[in-house]
Amino acid sequence: MSQSYFTPDEKALVVQLMRLLIRGLKDQISNDDINRVHDIINGAVTHGHYSRDKYGLNPVVRFLRTAVAVNENIAPDRSMAIATLLFNLARSGYVTLDELRTKFDADIAKLVHGLINVSELYRKQAAVEDDNFHKLLLSFAEDIRVVIIMIVDRLSLMRVIDAHTDEKFVREISTESRYLYAPLAHKLGLYGVKSELEDLSLKYLNNKVYSQIVKKLSETKVMRENYIADFVKPIRAALDKTDLKYEIKGRTKTINSIWNKMVKKDVDLKGMYDLFAIRIILDTKPEDEKKACWIAYSIVTDIYMANVSRLRDWITIPKSNGYESLHVTVRGPEDKWVEVQIRTRRMDEIAERGLAAHWRYKGIKSEAEIDHWMNNVREVLEAGADGHMELIRDMNMNLYEEEVFVFTPKGDLFKLRQGSTVLDFAFHIHTKIGCRCIGAKVDGKTQKINYVLKSGDTVEIMTSSNQVPRQDWLNYVATSKARNKIKQAINEANLKKAEIGREMLTRRFKNRKIDVDDAMLAKFIKKQGFKNINDFYVELHDKNLDVVTTIDQYLEFVKRMTESAMPRETAENFVLVSKKTDEHESDDILVIGENVKGINYKLSKCCNPIYGDRILGFIASDGAIKIHRHDCGNLKHLKEKYPYRIIKSAWSGRHGKQFVATLRVVGQDDIGIVANMTSLINKEGTAMLRNITINSLDGLFEGYLVISVNSLEQLDELMKKMRTLKGVKEVERT
Repeated sequence: MSQSYFTPDEKALVVQLMRLLIRGLKDQISNDDINRVHDIINGAVTHGHYSRDKYGLNPVVRFLRTAVAVNENIAPDRSMAIATLLFNLARSGYVTLDELRTKFDADIAKLVHGLINVSELYRKQAAVEDDNFHKLLLSFAEDIRVVIIMIVDRLSLMRVIDAHTDEKFVREISTESRYLYAPLAHKLGLYGVKSELEDLSLKYLNNKVYSQIVKKLSETKVMRENYIADFVKPIRAALDKTDLKYEIKGRTKTINSIWNKMVKKDVDLKGMYDLFAIRIILDTKPEDEKKACWIAYSIVTDIYMANVSRLRDWITIPKSNGYESLHVTVRGPEDKWVEVQIRTRRMDEIAERGLAAHWRYKGIKSEAEIDHWMNNVREVLEAGADGHMELIRDMNMNLYEEEVFVFTPKGDLFKLRQGSTVLDFAFHIHTKIGCRCIGAKVDGKTQKINYVLKSGDTVEIMTSSNQVPRQDWLNYVATSKARNKIKQAINEANLKKAEIGREMLTRRFKNRKIDVDDAMLAKFIKKQGFKNINDFYVELHDKNLDVVTTIDQYLEFVKRMTESAMPRETAENFVLVSKKTDEHESDDILVIGENVKGINYKLSKCCNPIYGDRILGFIASDGAIKIHRHDCGNLKHLKEKYPYRIIKSAWSGRHGKQFVATLRVVGQDDIGIVANMTSLINKEGTAMLRNITINSLDGLFEGYLVISVNSLEQLDELMKKMRTLKGVKEVERT
């Protein structure tokens, strides 16, 4: 290799690492492979294609360290080693995937492609703590070996940044290691890698605490080892006197786990219950498991005093994830607390090999199918030394094939269902953004609202204040959230249009001095083919119907209906008749008897009486009788001032006329509440919505609905049904 690129120390290190790598790969790598890798790297260095990264690190040395660490921590694998050494040159364009496929094989090209894919994610500036980032990384990797290389590469990097001068860089790398790489290593069963990553992260992120724990552990290392041996000795002697077959393991927690326990329990090292931990693993038949564990428990607690409050019996009642074990904390020699875990070989397999997912036991949760998949990978990794690494090459990495993960320009990561479009993403961010969306810049390229997103896309939504949702948008979305928001926005827009259309028509009627019969207008609208009266007014607003032409058609319709109808009722046949309701009333109160014929009457608009209401008449100055509801406020005033003009009235047995009633409705301002109310009214036979006014504030709405009904009975039934609508709190007649 070119010598000028390397410092003397780096030169010696490269030679040393190459020897370790070749020795570790043994028969897996040929001399031709070694020569080709050497030529590619040397050529890149010679032509100035290799350069130190922005943090001053030599990538040749870094990835050699990673390749060696993969061999040492996982298993010797030719493809993983070569891909690790060359992917950086493929990413920079010095060597192509086709060249790698030709010079080596398709498997190496596949791994390099996966490594390039996941390296691109870091340009998105995403938060690695986000669980969606974990999922996106796995879907981008294409091959589980890519994830393994990334984890080991991070470990190699963490080992050499101890003295790095850029503190920000060190903290960023350490944070990523703690929140992304350590959990992934744990899930894959790489417990040694996971523990070292966590310990090094603590070292760089909280060096004071790390140093204190290391110093304490260093000072007590020999003492701890001796202590564990002394602690186990009487237990082993007692177990040997039984028929139990057993294995005892002693351990001290990792630095990071000690710190976590100290924080959780708010204690120092001296106050920790389980700084020392002993595990007793029993070999026994399934039917004898519980008995054997409790025998071992009794032996331990006979020797050492137990802290009963810290007994954890997950044998009688296993954890929901299947974990089974007896945990007891006992006071050992020198009054030190030691945690003893007692379990059978089967239980230990469940806890350690993933059948109950040991990493889930630690509080990490994920989907069940990924549990199973990860456990398979772990078992293969644990058997890697026997050459079983080949088995993971064909493992399916499409874990999230029903999901798509996209970034915002700021690096925020969002999960949507597969098939989602720019419009779905816009509504996912915010309803207002969705309603004003006109397209997006996806990875810098302008795309339409129906562009289907791919995992890893960076999406910047473009909006316009003039944009409004349209009916055809429903064909461009895949998520129910976007679909519901579009429908809601269209309905709200149509209600506003309908109100404006109604005002337009009313104004034209007034200009032409036309007295409109609301019931007749409703029949006319229905005759025009509109199922919903609001649709008619929307068409007027959108100028799909000409107002002048519509009025002319209405007048012609009224003329035809009038000519074909029965003669209009006169006072002789009128629904209002005189009727004594109380025979004991004073004789000086005016009662209409047989002289009811020819009397002119009007239904008062102040209270809008309808058929079935208790009513009274008031003789106006023009001789006409105005009919009021019995409880009308104006009538109360008139009775006090003009009691001699009050006339008893009652309905005859005939009805069929449409009467107007106003309802006040209060409720929660939920999606579709207005549409639900109008739909209910339209379904109520001859009932008809004539006008609606809605005001909303702080999540509540107050509405006034003007309705045409046949009778009080019909109105009461309608109000009863409206009260059952979801979100409606009050319904009252005004």
